[in-house]
Amino acid sequence: MTLYLWIKTFHLLFVIAWMAAVFYLPRLLVNLAEAQADGSRDRAPAVQARLLLMGRRLYKFGHNMFGMAIVLGALLWQGYRFLPDFPTMVVPGSGWLHAKLTAVVLILIHFVVAGRWLKGVDKGRALPSSRALRLFNELPVVLLVAVIWLVLAKPF
Repeated sequence: MTLYLWIKTFHLLFVIAWMAAVFYLPRLLVNLAEAQADGSRDRAPAVQARLLLMGRRLYKFGHNMFGMAIVLGALLWQGYRFLPDFPTMVVPGSGWLHAKLTAVVLILIHFVVAGRWLKGVDKGRALPSSRALRLFNELPVVLLVAVIWLVLAKPF
């Protein structure tokens, strides 16, 4: 049981780190969009270059954190198969887990879309408006609330 709690602790740590990247990357895109709109200023290219560098590093960090979270999450899910005395979540009535995984996949898609927009800026493509990016930034909050509720309530 102690091993289970350590794995769960580190899973949560990596999820929190990944979600920080999920929330911050669209904010960097908002700033990039505003820097693109202010292209006539002398400092705009330097600001844009700094934001792109920050975005690339954050995107890589986010992918690393997601990778660790998913590996540990899979171990929490299937660890009972090969670890003695490991609790299982795979029981009748664990439909909440499938709903949670669906929400996680949607958050991952959101993160990947933000990363593609970031890579597009590197290639000279324009971003959506800062207003649209601000709305885009709110989507993972709703999904995260759903994930947390599903994990705590296990409604089905």
